[in-house]
Amino acid sequence: MYGRDPWGGPLEINAADSATDDDRSRNLNDLDRAALSRPLDETQQSWLLGPAEQKKKKKYVDLGCIIVSRKIFVWTVGSIVAAGLLVGLITLIVKTVPRHHHSHAPADNYTLALHKALMFFNGQRSGKLPKHNNVSWRGSSCLSDGKGKQGSFYKDLVGGYYDAGDAIKFHFPASFSMTMLSWSVIEYSAKYEAAGELNHVKELIKWGADYFLKTFNSSADTIDRIVAQVGSGDTSGGSTTPNDHYCWMRPEDIDYDRPVTECSTCSDLAAEMAAALASASIVFKDNKAYSQKLVHGAKTLFKFARDQRGRYSAGGSEAAIFYNSTSYWDEFIWGGAWLYYATGNNSYLQLATMPGLAKHAGAFWGGPDYGVLSWDNKLAGAQLLLSRLRLFLSPGYPYEEILRTFHNQTSIIMCSYLPIFTKFNRTKGGLIELNHGRPQPLQYVVNAAFLATLFSDYLEAADTPGWYCGPNFYSTDVLRDFAKTQIDYILGKNPRKMSYIVGFGNHYPKHLHHRGASIPKNKIRYNCKGGWKWRDTSKPNPNTLVGAMVAGPDRHDGFHDVRTNYNYTEPTIAGNAGLVAALVALSGDKTTGIDKNTIFSAVPPMFPTPPPPPAPWKP
Repeated sequence: MYGRDPWGGPLEINAADSATDDDRSRNLNDLDRAALSRPLDETQQSWLLGPAEQKKKKKYVDLGCIIVSRKIFVWTVGSIVAAGLLVGLITLIVKTVPRHHHSHAPADNYTLALHKALMFFNGQRSGKLPKHNNVSWRGSSCLSDGKGKQGSFYKDLVGGYYDAGDAIKFHFPASFSMTMLSWSVIEYSAKYEAAGELNHVKELIKWGADYFLKTFNSSADTIDRIVAQVGSGDTSGGSTTPNDHYCWMRPEDIDYDRPVTECSTCSDLAAEMAAALASASIVFKDNKAYSQKLVHGAKTLFKFARDQRGRYSAGGSEAAIFYNSTSYWDEFIWGGAWLYYATGNNSYLQLATMPGLAKHAGAFWGGPDYGVLSWDNKLAGAQLLLSRLRLFLSPGYPYEEILRTFHNQTSIIMCSYLPIFTKFNRTKGGLIELNHGRPQPLQYVVNAAFLATLFSDYLEAADTPGWYCGPNFYSTDVLRDFAKTQIDYILGKNPRKMSYIVGFGNHYPKHLHHRGASIPKNKIRYNCKGGWKWRDTSKPNPNTLVGAMVAGPDRHDGFHDVRTNYNYTEPTIAGNAGLVAALVALSGDKTTGIDKNTIFSAVPPMFPTPPPPPAPWKP
C-alpha cells in the first residue's frame, strides 16, 4: 500500500504498521524511557503544549534598531506622557484665564506733542467745517468771504486757515505753512504713519491747497492778479471801523465786512504759493488727477511771479504792517526747486541754480539773519532742499558748482546753530536767539530744529557720519542734540518749567491771545465791542486751543501769560507748521530716517541711458 510522502517520494505503509492507536498505547511502556526523561527546550514545549507562562519579565526591550533596558524604557515613556499632560494643562490654563494685553511702550514726548500740534490747525479752519473737525467749540464761519463781487476772477474765498488769534487770512504766511507741512510729509511719511497722523496731516494740507486754488484763476495758463489777503486788521490812526483787530468776536459771529486784497505785482507771494502747491502735488502724487491740478496751478503762479515782478507788501499795503516781505529772490529759488521736484522739468532747476538769483537772495554776503528760515526768508530752506539733490542724485555739470556752494553754505549754517560757535546768543535757559532777542522767538527756533534734524538725516541716508566746521569734524548726533534741546525747552525744560504748547504737560499758558478760545460758546452772540470783556479779563480762557504754540518767552526766559500781550501769548499757523515739522523729524525711532526717493518721483534719470551694444559683426 502506497501513500504520498509530503516531502517527496513514495511512502510505503506496511500492514504490520497499521495497528490501532490502542495497540500503540499499550506498547508505550516498551519505548525508550531515557528518551522520555530528557527535558524539552522551550521551542519543543511550545510545539507540544502551546506557549508556556513566563515565570519572570524580560530585563530588556527590543525596539528593532536598539535594545534598551526595560526600566529605562518605562521611565522614558512615562516621562513623555507626563510632560505632554503638563503642557496640555498649561495650555488649557493659558486659554481659559483672561488675558492682560500689555500696551506698547509709551510714545515719546515728540510724538505726543505732534498729535496736539496738528490739532491746532483744526482749530484755525475757516469756512464750512467737516463733521470730524474734533474741536467742539468751533463751528463754520465766514461763509460769505469773497462772495458777491461780479466779474471777479474768483467765485468765493470760503475756507483756508485763520492766521493767528484773529480771523484774517494772510496768504503769504499761510502758503509757507502748507509748504512746511508738505515738506515734512514728503520726508517723514513713515513717521507720520507710525504716529497714526498721516491721513490727518494730508487732510490739513488739502484743506489749505484747495483754498489756494480759489485765490487765482487756477484753470488758466497765464494770470495777471491773485488774492493776497481776506479780512483787515489796520487800526492805525485810532480807527474804530469794525474789523478783525478792532473787534473781539468769535469767527462764527462775525457780521462786519471782510475786504479782499488783490495784487498784480506780488512775486514773493505767488512764488511761495507755487511752492505750496508744488510740494502738495508730491504729497498727493498717488491721486494723479488732483496732483496734476496742483502742478498746473503751481506753474501758472510761478510764471506770474516771474512775469510781473514786485513785492506783495510794497506800496503801503496792510501786509507791510503784519507780514512784510523783504525780497522775492529767495522765493524764486525756493519755488523753482519745488517745481523742479514736482515736474522734473530742468528749466526750473536751471533757474533755481542761477548764481545771480542766489546773489540777490543774499546767499553770499551773510548778515545777522543768515541761516534763519522764516515765513519771510526761505533761503536756508532752499539751500538745504537743493543740497539734497547733490547728496543723492549728484547731477554734475552744469549744476555741480552752485549745488556744491549751497551744500557748503548749509554746512556753515548748521555750524552756526551749535553752542560752540557764537553767531547766535542763547538765553540762560539755553534757547537760541535766532531773532537776536526780539519778540516771538519760537517760530524761528522750531524751523532751525527741523532743518538741523533733516540735514542730519540726509547725511545718515548718504552714509556720511558727520560734517566739518572748519578743521573740526562733528557727528550727526550733535545736530540732533541741538534740535532736541531746543524742542525740549519748548516742551517744558526751561527755567519756568512751562510748556509753551497749549494742552501739553501740566503747566502751559492759559490766557492765549485768541478770540475763539477766549470767548465762551454759550449761545450768546457778543458783538464787536461786546467781546472786549473776554479779551481783558484775567480769567483763563474757557476753551482750550490744543496744540497752539505761543509766541514765546523773552530774551531773559521770562514769560507773561497775559492775553493782551500778543508778543508772548499769540500763536500762528506759520509757527505751528515749523513745530509740526520739527516734532515729526525727532519723533519715533531714529533708524526710520527719511524717505529718500519720493521727492524724486517726477525727476528723470540724471544721465542718459547708454546706447545698446552694437550688433555682432558679420563678414
